[in-house]
Amino acid sequence: MALDPRTNAYRPDLAARHLQGQVEARHFVDGVRHQVIEPIADLRREPAHEAALDTQALSGETVMVYESSDEGWCWGQLETDNYVGYFSANALGPVGANPTHRVSAPRTFGFPGPNIKIPPMTALPMGALLTIVSQTDRFALNGYGWHFPLSHLMPLTAKQPDFVAAAESLLGAPYLWGGKSSLGIDCSGLVQISLQAAGGPCPRDAYMQEAALGTAVPPGSLKRGDLIFWKGHVAIARDADTIIHANAHHMMVATEPAREALARIKAAGSDVTSIKRL
Repeated sequence: MALDPRTNAYRPDLAARHLQGQVEARHFVDGVRHQVIEPIADLRREPAHEAALDTQALSGETVMVYESSDEGWCWGQLETDNYVGYFSANALGPVGANPTHRVSAPRTFGFPGPNIKIPPMTALPMGALLTIVSQTDRFALNGYGWHFPLSHLMPLTAKQPDFVAAAESLLGAPYLWGGKSSLGIDCSGLVQISLQAAGGPCPRDAYMQEAALGTAVPPGSLKRGDLIFWKGHVAIARDADTIIHANAHHMMVATEPAREALARIKAAGSDVTSIKRL
């Protein structure tokens, strides 16, 4: 079976060296690790700003870069979920110290001093990674000297006890195909960010999540945290009767009665393919 090029770094002209013998390419190269230095870095299907947005990388995540162009694009693989695509070179920098914390609020600010009344220097989304060097009872300080509200961060060793609550904190976030933040998020991005907040790995796309996560359960037995899959879509059960999902019908992260959502989506031509319990 051919390797999926969305999660394996190969093209007809270039491929990661570790894939030699598994794929055909004219050249095989070793990658160079980089780190995302912007709050959000778009991963595009082609090296153009108007190209399709496949996913996003968040500040602090690492990318294995296999090609850098004179036009300012890097082709590489996001190490968090193995997604492959093109990043703006301006979004990447050298790898720094290992992250220690993750943003647990929908969005947080980094201030140049321990004072919320001064203009912030950056705004980071849920899931962004930081290296904290010191902290007080209110602020955590990173290596750039920016102060983040301590209540908005969580040590990487800690886990959100209820990943559904993490998803619920993003209610109202606008729908964006390929998005992974409160500025714009899609259905599988919501699942991925929420599960990562709970300390678990999660693939990026709905079909990958359906194949990799949980155990199938029969319809009619929804529990909080169950994942409901359709072809190209996924929702999270809040309880036996309601779901939360990022969807193009509401154009946002929304909750609705499960029965109504299932009927509407079925009427549009899509039946549930599985319900998975984690």
